[in-house]
Amino acid sequence: SCPRREQPIFSTRAHVFQIDPATKRNWIPASKHALTVSYFYDGTRNVYRIISVGGTKAIINSTITPNMTFTKTSQKFGQWADSRANTVYGLGFASEQHLSQFAEKFQEVKEAARLAREKSQDKTELTNPALNITSHQVLPSPIISSNGPGEDKLFRSQSADVEITTEKERLKKMLSEG
Repeated sequence: SCPRREQPIFSTRAHVFQIDPATKRNWIPASKHALTVSYFYDGTRNVYRIISVGGTKAIINSTITPNMTFTKTSQKFGQWADSRANTVYGLGFASEQHLSQFAEKFQEVKEAARLAREKSQDKTELTNPALNITSHQVLPSPIISSNGPGEDKLFRSQSADVEITTEKERLKKMLSEG
């Protein structure tokens, strides 16, 4: 699953920084020049990533999760924390507009990641028999409520009446035969 085969959803150029692990305050530039920073969708794993390659190595390879937040800290600088990589990435943009575009895309992709995660959770429920039992137990209540309580009562009393009449018929038959 080499990121280069995937098509980027969105690309921009920015100076990439990583937080200094020692101080957690200072930014360490990841490269001398601005790099291409792209959003990718990984279809095999159904995840979204931010990837930036400098020379031969991936400087950013960050899988976006629904609880990540991209924060604009100045007019041209933004950052997000990646708990998996145990770091904070910072991006310095050439203009405010570039920063805004990147931030908007982050929100979109984060939402898409949330939906993708929900979908994949649905799949596991279907394949996991233990979870399946619970979902079946939950099912009957919405069906009743969708009919509304009134209709439900009506239906019950009708069927009870039918049973009573058939019982009467049977008695009549027995009496007439006997």
